[in-house]
Amino acid sequence: MASKPHLNLIFTGHVDHGKSTLVGRTLYDTGALSENDLRKLKEEAAKLGKATFEFAFAMDRLKEERERGVTIDIAHKDFNTAKYYFTIIEAPGHKDFVKNMITGASQADAAVIVCSAKEGVQAQTIEHAFLLKVLGVQQFIVAINKMDAVNYDKAAYEKTKAELSAKIKPMGYAVDKISFIPTSAYMGDNIAKKSEKTPWYTGPTLIEAFDQLVEPKKPTDKGLRLPIQEVFNIKGQGTVPVGRVEAGILNAGSKIVFMPQNVPAEVKSIEMHHQQLTQAIPGDNVGFLVRGIEQNAIGRGSVVGEPSNPPSVVEEFTAQIVVLNHPTAIGKNYTPVFHIHTAQLACTIIEIVEKKDPKSGATAEKNPQFIKTGDVAIVKIKPTKPVCAEKFSDFPALGRFAIRDMGQTVAAGIILDIKKKA
Repeated sequence: MASKPHLNLIFTGHVDHGKSTLVGRTLYDTGALSENDLRKLKEEAAKLGKATFEFAFAMDRLKEERERGVTIDIAHKDFNTAKYYFTIIEAPGHKDFVKNMITGASQADAAVIVCSAKEGVQAQTIEHAFLLKVLGVQQFIVAINKMDAVNYDKAAYEKTKAELSAKIKPMGYAVDKISFIPTSAYMGDNIAKKSEKTPWYTGPTLIEAFDQLVEPKKPTDKGLRLPIQEVFNIKGQGTVPVGRVEAGILNAGSKIVFMPQNVPAEVKSIEMHHQQLTQAIPGDNVGFLVRGIEQNAIGRGSVVGEPSNPPSVVEEFTAQIVVLNHPTAIGKNYTPVFHIHTAQLACTIIEIVEKKDPKSGATAEKNPQFIKTGDVAIVKIKPTKPVCAEKFSDFPALGRFAIRDMGQTVAAGIILDIKKKA
């Protein structure tokens, strides 16, 4: 059987809006969580005096989470629909866990925003919606959950839908194209099958909405971009760089160039999972043999491209960042470590252009002196040494980054514009 296209799906939402239960229910209804697994989770939930938490427990692996009833780390779980094979990235809903969500959002093809009809839109619902947009997620489904708690009342659904739409539309969400689905994760309404309790709702179930998502196009028509993860030197053979093709096509026998070092080479052979390939396409993790390169001439963070369309080496770049977790504040000349694709290097924030309002996406302040945790800002950045980077709109994988300092991720962002090195 041909393998189904794969999509990464992130579930986000306020901490008590039933997100984990929705994930558990989705896994159960698609057969990814067995009756037996569910029975064990039910027993465990009852023992802890949390009788309705069994679905949520499907994702919450850590004992501490079960006792607190909250999601901390990101768990990965797979399930299948008629059309796709999905990996769920579940993002935590708690305030201090936003940084984990960023890691997830940067890998997600689509997002499910969970909002309770009972509690309505919360600040965190909006914050997550904004972060997803800032981090480049393109496709969205909204689950208006806990419909059982409002007696499947159409007015309660419409009110939540209108309130959420009004908040996310200014951020650039195409609300008329998004499915808003009235669900009860706990009771199983409109997840895998249409609910008789919402005869007024004519749209898709959650699982049907998953199959309406569009498979992200593999950018084979773009220039070759292959960030290097590691380089092996094999005695008597040559050099074998390893990395994942992010755009374009790597062909055996073709001429390539490694940037920012500007080292030309020829691809002798390509290998993936111990099999020889004539070409590698986006998503393929490959090793390839090149000869005649001096040892240590290239390394982790180098990017492969065609000599006619080499990867951009940047003098400086403009980015939109979210400050996730900084103990004090970030000002001009702050020089932390940036993780851009496989490159890690110190970069300096040379200008804070503007601060944005995360509740609306509008400009909140021009040229602020400082930005702090929770702020979204447009900044200008100067790398301390040559590095390849691209605009997020051209090459998403080479246009997003995380900023780390003091052993933690302090910010994340996407590159809006680049100034190439002369």
